[in-house]
Amino acid sequence: MSKETIFNLTLFKRLISYIKPYKRIFLFSLLCTLLLAAVSPFRPIIIGRIVSDYIVRDKSVDLLLKWTIVVVILLLFEAVLNFLSSYFSNLLAQSIIRDLRKKMVGHILLFNTKYFDKTPVGAMVTRVVSDIEAISEVFSAGLMEIFSDLLTLIVVLCAMLYLNWELTLLTMIPIPILFFATRIFAKAMQASFQLERQQVTRLNTFVQERITGISIVQLFGRQKKEMESFDEINNVHRQAHVKAVWANSIFFPIVELLSSLSIAFLLVYGALRYSGKSSGDIQLMVGEVVGFTLFINMMFRPIRQLADKFNVLQRGIVRADRVFAVMDLNEEVQSSGHLLEVDFKQDVHFKDVSFAYVDEQFVLKNINLDIESGSTIAFVGATGAGKSSMINLLSRLYDFQKGEISIGDVDIKDIDLELLRKNIAVVLQDVFLFSDTIHNNITLGDTSISRAQVIEAAKSVGAHDFIMELPDGYDFEVGERGGVMSVGQRQLLSFIRAVVYNPQILVLDEATSSIDNESEELIQKATEVLTSKEHFAGRTTIIIAHRLSTIQKADKIIVLDKGQIIEQGSHSELLKQNGAYKKLYDMQFN
Repeated sequence: MSKETIFNLTLFKRLISYIKPYKRIFLFSLLCTLLLAAVSPFRPIIIGRIVSDYIVRDKSVDLLLKWTIVVVILLLFEAVLNFLSSYFSNLLAQSIIRDLRKKMVGHILLFNTKYFDKTPVGAMVTRVVSDIEAISEVFSAGLMEIFSDLLTLIVVLCAMLYLNWELTLLTMIPIPILFFATRIFAKAMQASFQLERQQVTRLNTFVQERITGISIVQLFGRQKKEMESFDEINNVHRQAHVKAVWANSIFFPIVELLSSLSIAFLLVYGALRYSGKSSGDIQLMVGEVVGFTLFINMMFRPIRQLADKFNVLQRGIVRADRVFAVMDLNEEVQSSGHLLEVDFKQDVHFKDVSFAYVDEQFVLKNINLDIESGSTIAFVGATGAGKSSMINLLSRLYDFQKGEISIGDVDIKDIDLELLRKNIAVVLQDVFLFSDTIHNNITLGDTSISRAQVIEAAKSVGAHDFIMELPDGYDFEVGERGGVMSVGQRQLLSFIRAVVYNPQILVLDEATSSIDNESEELIQKATEVLTSKEHFAGRTTIIIAHRLSTIQKADKIIVLDKGQIIEQGSHSELLKQNGAYKKLYDMQFN
């Protein structure tokens, strides 16, 4: 990332624009900040006067007590302002990042499947969680405090110049050195922030992938090798943080040293100037020195914090650039059609369809196929023949490069995506279950689907009994990805999901490819229910299977090879052709 990008004013303005819905919170927090900056300088003035008038000169004790009470009241007032400013700035920050996360996740959910094929999950999690969290610091600990520190610095300098311009100029001697050190510090932090973000993304991606694939790591004895890889990534991540710590470790002691030098100059100057003066002048000098000592601390504290808050602001801008880069990806968003009403009880047509996942490496080539409405068809073929790709195109998980797919006379690209997918239910080979209850995994959170409907659907596919044997029945928590359930049980749940959503087009993708015989029998019975003309008249069913026993009753069987249709017909017709289908049949049954 370039320096120009980090300090991009347009990017900063875009980030600040998210304040607009929360102007009242922002203005109230800003008011508290301004009051705090305006009130704080009075404390050193009063304390300096107390020292010179009531301690050194030993004036009225009653007045000393009264002025001490005034100082305490000022401190309490400052504490209240600090609390209000901190609370409302954090409220503003959390409100903004809530909106950002909502907008970003909503945008990501519209991305086409191709984007997720090439983007690591860990990288996306980093954008949504830690990157946006860092942006919150711009508003909670950056922007407001920068306003406060700048105003405090201005007010303190004005007060110091008003009281004694000579002492003020004396205490500012180290300031040019401080500005020079701050410039070097900012450049060092810029490089460390860039490296830090790269390594955080790399670390998150590595951990997410290894935890997701932990069974592969363990089965192939990769623990030691993966640990070595993690150790290398972790060390680079550590070095990125150490660079930032190194810059901080040098800069802040320099600030403290320069602050001490200012106080030293003040004390030496005072001692030299008032040497041999009258006691009254010396008493006045003591009060001024005490007051200016407090002013020096108040002056260097915002300067020191400005450098720190600049880092917060810079880190937030770096993260915002990464977040907005994702939010601006319009070419990754799948276009949605405009038709909100379509009759799905029509024939499906594939006309000269060609499709490639990568560039011109076509996995489907010039596919021409008519699927009669209400019929049951099946796709068979070797792995990689293009069976699942056909379904991915029909449900528009991917968009094809050539040809046309239509339902009746309507191009599927003209159909609203939500409407299209509502009418196409897919029972995937690898059934995904969320870490939630069985009921919610079936309904996917659709409150219009009642428990009674879920139970009725479960009974129809023969899954009710095994669900009721589980603790809590339909309220049983399946765990992450449904890991506590067998493959067959997970597939049965996806069958129930298909029944309750009652689609016009049903796709069974490799539904019995990796289950035991008992589960296969249940799946076959469930398939018969879902494809039954008696129960679901007019429904078009598409079955993808390696096991030919599940598709022998299909109205039409399509044989695919290397992305092309090489045979089609009923089971008996294909056997008579003595071609590719007959070879597959003989391999499985003979």
